[in-house]
Amino acid sequence: MPSRTAGPRTVLSRTVLSRTALLRTVLPCALALAALAAALARTVTGGGTLGDPLPLHDWYLADAALFALALVLLRRVPGRYVTGLVLAGAVAVAATGLLAPPRTSDDAYRYVWDGRVQAAGISPYAHAPDDPALAGLRDPGLFPGGSCTRWDERRTAAGDCTHINRPAVHTIYPPVAEAWFLALHPFGGGVRGPQAGGALLAVATTGVLLLIRRRDRRAALWGWCPGVAVWSVNDAHVDTLGALLMVGGLGCAALGRPVRGGALLGAAVATKLIPALALPGALSGLLARRPRPRDLLLPAVALGAFVLAYVPYVAASGAGVLGYLPGYLKEEGYDDGRIERFGLLRLVCSDALAPYAAGAVLLAVVLYVLRRGDPRRPWSGALLVTGTALLLVAPNYPWYGLLVVALVALDGRWEWLAVPAAGQALYLLGGEVQQEAYGAALGVVLAGALVRRLRRRQGTA
Repeated sequence: MPSRTAGPRTVLSRTVLSRTALLRTVLPCALALAALAAALARTVTGGGTLGDPLPLHDWYLADAALFALALVLLRRVPGRYVTGLVLAGAVAVAATGLLAPPRTSDDAYRYVWDGRVQAAGISPYAHAPDDPALAGLRDPGLFPGGSCTRWDERRTAAGDCTHINRPAVHTIYPPVAEAWFLALHPFGGGVRGPQAGGALLAVATTGVLLLIRRRDRRAALWGWCPGVAVWSVNDAHVDTLGALLMVGGLGCAALGRPVRGGALLGAAVATKLIPALALPGALSGLLARRPRPRDLLLPAVALGAFVLAYVPYVAASGAGVLGYLPGYLKEEGYDDGRIERFGLLRLVCSDALAPYAAGAVLLAVVLYVLRRGDPRRPWSGALLVTGTALLLVAPNYPWYGLLVVALVALDGRWEWLAVPAAGQALYLLGGEVQQEAYGAALGVVLAGALVRRLRRRQGTA
C-alpha cells in the first residue's frame, strides 16, 4: 500500500507552485497599485491647481486607467490575500494626498477657521470670517497678506487677503462637521490637520467596508479610488466623514440594529445633509409589508440624532445655524430666477419645470426602493436614490459623489462611478459641459444596468 505521507520532494514542489501562483496573482496587482500611487503622487505635486487645471487633465486620466487595471488584477488574487492588499493599497492611495497643500479646493481653510473660532469659545455661526470682532484670531496661515493673486486667495471687504472662501458670509456646515473641525484644531492651525484627518477617515471607511463585506474585493472601489486621494485627503472634504457614518449606519441596518443604524445615519446627515438620500435605502422594502412599530425605530432615532446635534448650536446662535445655506443654493443655480442645475431635465422641459420634474422622478425612485428594495442590502437602494439625485441635480462639485463611491464599494455596481466622474469633468471644464458630462454618466449607468440584466437572464436560461 502506498504511503499517504507526502515526501520532501512533494512538499517542495507544492511550495514552489504556491509561490509561483502568488507571483502570478498578487505581484501584478501590487505593481499596478504602486504605479497608481506614483501617478497620484505626481497628480498632487505636478503643479496643476484649480487656477491652472490643464496639467491635471492627463494625470486624472492616467489615475483612472491605473485604478481600473488594479481592480481587474485584484480579481485574480486569492481570497486570503485580499484584505491585506486592499488595506495596504488604501493607505498608499490616501498617503499621496498628503504630499502637497490642497490643489483644487480651498474648503479646508474654512474648516481650520471654524475649528479655531470654536476653540476660542465662539459659535461658528455667529460671525463671518471678515468680521472685525474676530480679528484677533487671524494669522498669516489664513490671512497671508501680500499681493493676493493665487487661485486660493481673495480679498475681504476691508481689503485683507485670505485663503478662506466667501469670507463675508457665515459658515454653511452642519453641527457634526463643526464638531469634526473642532476636534482637528489641536493638531495644528494649517490645512495639514484636515488633510491628515481626511486620510484617517478614508482608510477607516475602507476598514468598515471590509468588516461589513468580509474579504470582499469591492472595498477597493473606495480604498483605491483616485477621487478619494484628491477629494477626501488632498482637498480634505468633510464629505468623507459623512460617507464613513453612512456606511456604518447602513451596515447596522443590514444587521437588524436600527438604533445604532439610525444614530449613525442621523449623524451623517448632520455632517453634510446629502447623506439623507441614503435613508430610503435603510428602509428598503418597508412598503412591501404591513409596517410594524419597529420599522419606525431607525428613522425616529436618525431624526433624534440629527436634532440633538443641532441643540447646542441653536442655543448659541438660534436661526443663525442655517448659515449660508440659502445663499449657497441661490449662488449654485438652484434659484427660481436663475436655474443652472438639472441639466439633463432641461433638455426635455423648461427651466421653470425642471426642479419639479426632478422632485417627481426622485420621489418615484424613493417609492420604488421602499416597495421593492432588499432590506438585507440597504446600500443597493441607497445607491439608486443617491446616484439618481446627483444625475438629476448635476452638481459641479465631484466630492458630493464620495457617497456614491462608498455605496458602489458596498453594492458593486461600478458603473455608478461615472456620476462623480461627471462632476469632476464639470468642475474642471466649466458649466458649459454639464449636459454632456452627466449625459455620458447616465449612458454608462444605463449600459451597466442592461449588461447586468442580460447576464442574469443568461444565468437563468
